[in-house]
Amino acid sequence: MSRKPTSADPELAHRLSRRGALGVAAGAAAAALIGAATPAAASTTAAGKGHGRPVLPPGRLGIQLYSLRDKVSTVGFAPVFAELEKCGYDEIEFAGYTQGSAGAITLAQLKALARDHGLNPIGSHVGYYDDNNPGAYTFAQNLTKVLDDAEALGLKHIGTASGPFRYGTTVDAWKRAAEDFNTYGEAARKRGMKFYQHNHAEEFSFATDKPSVRLYDVLLAETDPDFVYLEMDIYWAYCAQFRFGKRPDGTPAPFEPIDYVLKRPHRYPLFHVKDGVRDETTRDGYRMTDVGDGDIDYKRFLSKVTARTHQGRRYHHWQTEHDNPVESYAFARKSSEHLHALRGGRCGD
Repeated sequence: MSRKPTSADPELAHRLSRRGALGVAAGAAAAALIGAATPAAASTTAAGKGHGRPVLPPGRLGIQLYSLRDKVSTVGFAPVFAELEKCGYDEIEFAGYTQGSAGAITLAQLKALARDHGLNPIGSHVGYYDDNNPGAYTFAQNLTKVLDDAEALGLKHIGTASGPFRYGTTVDAWKRAAEDFNTYGEAARKRGMKFYQHNHAEEFSFATDKPSVRLYDVLLAETDPDFVYLEMDIYWAYCAQFRFGKRPDGTPAPFEPIDYVLKRPHRYPLFHVKDGVRDETTRDGYRMTDVGDGDIDYKRFLSKVTARTHQGRRYHHWQTEHDNPVESYAFARKSSEHLHALRGGRCGD
């Protein structure tokens, strides 16, 4: 990597090196099924960009349902799932199991409905903690219930989009949060699931007590690679590259989001594919947009990650997302068409 975030903390650097080695070794042994391409996928790739192989692995395109919360809340899950099936999606990631949907629905009904539309529920976002509410539906307050529900839906991944800020922004605070995550991950693994954390930009900021240490590196170093996985939100990682490319004292601290993945591919089973137009006048350096309308090079990103998988095995899942799309169905359709149409040359190009 081009960055040197752990030079001031030899112990952290050692842990990261060890975690990386374990991740690569585990990745070499991981196996996954490759789904068949849907008719919609076949039709879009036929008119693809270029003449090489598709860079999107077949059967692995999903969508984070948060992007469609307006539709779910007004018409319910069934019409939404029907639309996603037409758009060529293979998987869905939940952000709650009702989202204010029209009419009551049980978990069993939700699972069956997804199956009926050829959609595989791959994961779900649940809150990390709410220490003011012992009854909160979070990992910290109701771990057993959270895992029970995930198991009922047949999820293979269960995670949180909450940052590890429960105890603060020091190195020790993030070590404590990492121990929480290890606990949740171990419990999830006993149920045949993987616990994961989804990043925003702030995870890549620096510890307040050790401003040379990037907090995301603490999370990677202190979580057990057998129990804790990461879902990289690629858009927010690029925003973090813009916001936190320098340490608080102004010294350069560049990093490439994809380098994290290529060093530890096994630890990143899930991705959020979210696009942005580069705009350095904004706080984040990007303005969020529909996938394909922005400046993030997803042809390169997907190609490199796919090439990094071992022995042709593909165990990554790609979820499109937009926090506030202008029209959510149009976003879902355009994103699917764009990603299915991306074509690469030789492996890794």
